[in-house]
Amino acid sequence: MTTPDLLTRNLLDLPAFRGLLRAVEARFYHDIELPGPVLDLGSGDAHFAEVTFSRPLDVGVDPWTPPLREARRLRPQVYRGMVQGNGSALPFPNGHFGSALSNSVLEHIPDLDPVLADLNRVLRPGARFVFCTPSNYFLDFLSISSGLDRVGLRPLGDAYRGFFNKISRHHHCDSPEVWRARLARAGFEIDRYWYYFSVGALRALEWGHYLGLPSVVAHALTGRWLFWRDPANLVLTDRLVRRFYDEPLPERGAYLFFITHKAGDPPGRTAG
Repeated sequence: MTTPDLLTRNLLDLPAFRGLLRAVEARFYHDIELPGPVLDLGSGDAHFAEVTFSRPLDVGVDPWTPPLREARRLRPQVYRGMVQGNGSALPFPNGHFGSALSNSVLEHIPDLDPVLADLNRVLRPGARFVFCTPSNYFLDFLSISSGLDRVGLRPLGDAYRGFFNKISRHHHCDSPEVWRARLARAGFEIDRYWYYFSVGALRALEWGHYLGLPSVVAHALTGRWLFWRDPANLVLTDRLVRRFYDEPLPERGAYLFFITHKAGDPPGRTAG
């Protein structure tokens, strides 16, 4: 089956830097089987699931009211059910879901252990859990901090890395080894993982934060990231970012994509 052009679909609805990243991630899911019922942990406004999946997902969970309200208003067909809830106290019985995903969400949660433990609880034995997150190379790849480091201004480089992590709301930019230990504590085993998003791709994302101010204005005035939602308006943007969408997986990347499974009940927990 031919993979659809997910880049154009995302660029029509999102700022260019975010649309590029989401398009790369969405493409991965087209080769991954997610048995139902499917839980989307951190479903947000449902845009990612709408673009990525050709069928409704069973449940989307998010702790925040505004994105859930937008999902219910604009995309009610994406999930069979949408629930406002805390990831560390999911309102579902043990062993309820056949698989779960969490796309670019876990890095925003300060204390991950209780979230992963409760996710394990609501999954069936052997159920698949798929997620992505910034990697241990994310901060190293930033262009401005790298430039400051090269001219001997490492403290300023560190300050910029801290600033960019803060505006990205990242609490975790970890290596596969750190994730392996964290997942094992919650009762998950890694089946596969890969890096994605090269140095060049991340720097396009980095500068997109600063050059995308017209999109911010458009969103504030119209609720859309483009004044005119037409592929013809994306010719230049597409030319700038498509090479990063089409690039092969790098040996080292700014992000990590994991396919894992529930290995059994986490240590110290019993099924209720």
